Amino acid sequence: MDKPPCDERIDMQRIESIVEECKGQKWALIPVVQKIQNEFGYIPPAAIPVVAKGLRLFPSQVQGVISFYAQFYTKPRGRQIIRVCRGTACHVRGAEALLELLEERLQIQEGETTPDMEYTLETVACIGVCALAPNLVLNDQVHGQMDAEKVQQLLKKGEA
Repeated sequence: MDKPPCDERIDMQRIESIVEECKGQKWALIPVVQKIQNEFGYIPPAAIPVVAKGLRLFPSQVQGVISFYAQFYTKPRGRQIIRVCRGTACHVRGAEALLELLEERLQIQEGETTPDMEYTLETVACIGVCALAPNLVLNDQVHGQMDAEKVQQLLKKGEA
């Protein structure tokens, strides 16, 4: 079996030590991949066989769990995450135009990361603050009642 390519910036010894903490404990799969992602910002594909071997699972089982849960990522993400809400209220109040503006300004599409690894642009079904529509979330901060001018101001501040 071919090994997945390894990003030379990833410390495989650190991944092995994370797995070692729960060696042979199949129940620990989710906590282990969470810890790897918290440390590296994503789950490097080269970590999957290491996790599988250490927890006595098949690599397909590890990959299956990672791909099932939306909170796990197998590609590097930007230092700043911008999420545009696509809920009904946000959609009706112009979220699509905000997304297009961000795509144009950042020169990336939804689901992509800028080449400098500064921003990742995502959409979410709903963030639950419909009264403030349209909304976007920058990292963990909600920005409501957004329009093109407010997006431009946010981008100019260097916050996004």
